[in-house]
Amino acid sequence: MTTGRHSATELDPSLDDYELAAALVREAGQLALLMRMGGLQGERKTSVSDVVTAADHAAEAYVLEQLRRCRPDDGILGEEGSSVAGSSGRTWVIDPVDGTYNFLHGSTYWCSAIALKHEGTAHAGAPDADVILGAIYQPELDKLWTGGEGRPATLNDELISGPSGAALSELGAATYIHPTWLADPRAAMPWHAAAVSAASLRMFGSGSCDLGRVADGELGCWFQHSCPEWDWLPGKAIVRAAGGDTDVVRVNGLDWFIAGGPTAVRELRAALTSVPQFA
Repeated sequence: MTTGRHSATELDPSLDDYELAAALVREAGQLALLMRMGGLQGERKTSVSDVVTAADHAAEAYVLEQLRRCRPDDGILGEEGSSVAGSSGRTWVIDPVDGTYNFLHGSTYWCSAIALKHEGTAHAGAPDADVILGAIYQPELDKLWTGGEGRPATLNDELISGPSGAALSELGAATYIHPTWLADPRAAMPWHAAAVSAASLRMFGSGSCDLGRVADGELGCWFQHSCPEWDWLPGKAIVRAAGGDTDVVRVNGLDWFIAGGPTAVRELRAALTSVPQFA
């Protein structure tokens, strides 16, 4: 396939799902990086920090084309608008560039991510779908995390040790909250309760990069509210494949997504739900 002056590889349909996912995020990430090197401008979506670039669209279009050719019976859902109904009961969830604000401003802390989920497993009041596999690729550091059902988590094909089993008070917690939500007590109160329970905080701006590092133990745990599936499912699959836990808890009408070792996840849930509940 050719997108502008940048070309990306046509993938072999005989690849297994894990091989295909890994190839897709590698190619999408490299395509985005090449386009950034050629010069990009961002367009605002919902705020100055929520932006999209031509690289996001080109990387998603590439993944969409390859999946429609390699997995024609599967559904597809993309952050930038791709939506294909499938007949197999499975759907690929695409995040072509996670951390676009970082990407646009020259940071290395962004990635391409993809998940394969069972269709129809999330429903109202239980937004967390059953995920088959995830793949996350951070191009500028050449880091590829993969993992899922029946397949252990790896970083660049090496097995990873998994999240720490330590208490939350001994761990650094990765998180993200948009500044406007800090003015809303529905989000600010549970976020603060969880934040002050950790040993330290990290806010880097790419949930999938964070979750890969929770899986391999570089970061202690992670929490964030209102995550769309493309920001959550790739990392969820890898954290769970690494032996970690994940959870989703609703507080004051907002869903909070949590990942880490079993103790940290349990203590994050307790902190988030410790605040007064609004009617």
